[in-house]
Amino acid sequence: MRIRTPAVAGMFYPKEKSKLEDSINQSIANKFGVGKIKQNNERVFGTICPHAGYMYSGPVASHSFSSITNQEFDLAVILGPNHWGIGCNIATMKECSWETPFGSVEVDSESAKKINQISKIIEIDYFSHTREHSIEVQIPMLMQFYKKPFKILPIILNEQDYESMKEVGTAVAILAKTKKIIIIGSSDFTHYEPNEVAYKQDSSLIEPILKLDVEEFYQILNERRISACGYGAIASTMVACKKLGAKQGKLLKYATSGDITGDTSSVVGYASIVFT
Repeated sequence: MRIRTPAVAGMFYPKEKSKLEDSINQSIANKFGVGKIKQNNERVFGTICPHAGYMYSGPVASHSFSSITNQEFDLAVILGPNHWGIGCNIATMKECSWETPFGSVEVDSESAKKINQISKIIEIDYFSHTREHSIEVQIPMLMQFYKKPFKILPIILNEQDYESMKEVGTAVAILAKTKKIIIIGSSDFTHYEPNEVAYKQDSSLIEPILKLDVEEFYQILNERRISACGYGAIASTMVACKKLGAKQGKLLKYATSGDITGDTSSVVGYASIVFT
């Protein structure tokens, strides 16, 4: 079995276990963090979660992970954009273990093979995942918040168009008929705009997400040219959750890097959203 070594440990999050624990605890305790783990007994089908460095997006991300601590799943399907543009258009992987400072998490090879059979646009390719952070940063957080055993199914997205993401989301929903899964769509929102612009842009994009309206989501994304990097991960998560029975999205927290650091001149937006 291959070992997928961390690409951004020591940069996006600490590479030492104790420092990583401290970083997550600081995110929780931050004034934009969840504060304390909430006992949420409502069925959560999936969540949208940011993927920047923990010092920036960790507080917002803590809301997403807190919301799924009481869920029952043995597979986390994590979808994220491929910022490097390497490898396949859309790819999962098999026969691999992801190494983290908290230990290793195994990829569910059976699910990788099955989703590839369901949708041939989801290829199986290790190389596509080697440098990307959007999926990697979710795993230590998930391990810290969710203490039961689980495997992962990473799906990396070079291609994020509407039709492809409908197919990916549908494939995830079909897979969920045979597995207890949670779906994590990894995305940041507006990039490198003044704080007030980010709030306005992202508010307009979050509105259709909460309505699970994928068509309107793409319409607003394109019309307003909103620079949400993982828009396809958001869209495919919406499609899957809606097919699985989700009725609505709930915005748990929105903040920007400017809110966290105090520099509001050029910020990135972060949102924690769950589908119930």
